[in-house]
Amino acid sequence: MDEPASSLRDAIGRLALAGLGAASLTAERADELADALAERGSARRADVREVIEEVRGRWRGDAARVGERAGESLHGLVGQLGLAGRSELAELELRLAQLEHRLRLVEADRETPDPPR
Repeated sequence: MDEPASSLRDAIGRLALAGLGAASLTAERADELADALAERGSARRADVREVIEEVRGRWRGDAARVGERAGESLHGLVGQLGLAGRSELAELELRLAQLEHRLRLVEADRETPDPPR
């Protein structure tokens, strides 16, 4: 890509990113932004729309990675604090249910009288 096109693309990308802010745009709002940016510059609407979609995709990818990292950090913190995680709690619930079932079987066996000899 040549220099002016690259700098135009970068400028449009910065404008689109500023327009996007921290929230994602609806398709209608992205079209409106593309129209506004195309009117102000010499870029075509399709080019502006493409850059907006690219920036939205990057933002969503970044947001997903941040969420993953936060989850990993939280999981590590839970482990360091010695707290049980979801899988450990689920395993304990299963073991408790098994013990309760066995206890009911033992109690039921004690309540039935022994057959006479």
